[in-house]
Amino acid sequence: MTEKNTPILSPEYLDFRNEITSRIRSPQYEALKAVNKEMIALYWEIGRRITEQQAALGWGKSVMENLSRDIQKEFPGIKGFGVSNMWDMARFYTEYRSNEILQPLVGEISWSKHIVILTKCKEMQQRQFYILSTKKYGWTKDVLINKIEAKTYENYLLG
Repeated sequence: MTEKNTPILSPEYLDFRNEITSRIRSPQYEALKAVNKEMIALYWEIGRRITEQQAALGWGKSVMENLSRDIQKEFPGIKGFGVSNMWDMARFYTEYRSNEILQPLVGEISWSKHIVILTKCKEMQQRQFYILSTKKYGWTKDVLINKIEAKTYENYLLG
């Protein structure tokens, strides 16, 4: 029998502990991925609606400022609906809507990584490369920025 505060370090226990913690992490990770996909889908839809309203009614800066303020008033403490992010949603939709390759990939990485790619990459093939690489290798936002600044895509093409 072991004492109450003495850690168990047998290989069997450590394997068992690792199995249990892995089983706990897996659904947490899957839940985060599902939330991310839903948020990206929401941002896509908001971007689509903003774009449609701008085209139909000529809406611009003041409408975006009002919309942002009203959303934040309706949902106190909510983040992600500032004026600049609302413009990013419209740009996100506009940039990817007609691209049959990129459109299905939009839910695969986080919003902040999409903004980095939209801001720093102008070509669709370059964007596709960084979206797929970020997903495949699990790059953080900082790693993604470093990869773009190191011209990983261009080096890949030359390789």
